[in-house]
Amino acid sequence: MSVGGAGKRSGRTRNDLPINAEINVTSLVDVAFTLLVIFIITAPILQGGIEVAIPRADVQPLSSQESPFFISIMADGQIMMEETAVTPEELEAGLPQLLAAGTVERVFIRADSLAPYGPVLRAMATTLNSGVPWSLVAEPYAGGS
Repeated sequence: MSVGGAGKRSGRTRNDLPINAEINVTSLVDVAFTLLVIFIITAPILQGGIEVAIPRADVQPLSSQESPFFISIMADGQIMMEETAVTPEELEAGLPQLLAAGTVERVFIRADSLAPYGPVLRAMATTLNSGVPWSLVAEPYAGGS
């Protein structure tokens, strides 16, 4: 037989402890910042495309289209259909077949400012002979005019 509560623990019981309702978000913030850094680093890599130093001119910005088709002429004269390198002969044979499928509404020709004139003219002539509307791409001046 115990007298005076000698069988109980002295001090606080579990029900007497205050409730701690704080959430430690330090690890959550660390993960969020890590993901942010990863996305900042990988975003330029995922952009893809072909780097072409397009000349500047007094032009209007391109209107957005669902599926623009680009022919790019690099500074060394290499011709690219979208991201595939082609010879001038392959361009002349392949472009009409591609355009006959009917998925391309307009062809944009992007030529590097240092590209030789011959491949640019050949791409323009091939696109003109295909019967599909086409445009030359240029960068607008920084001031807008």
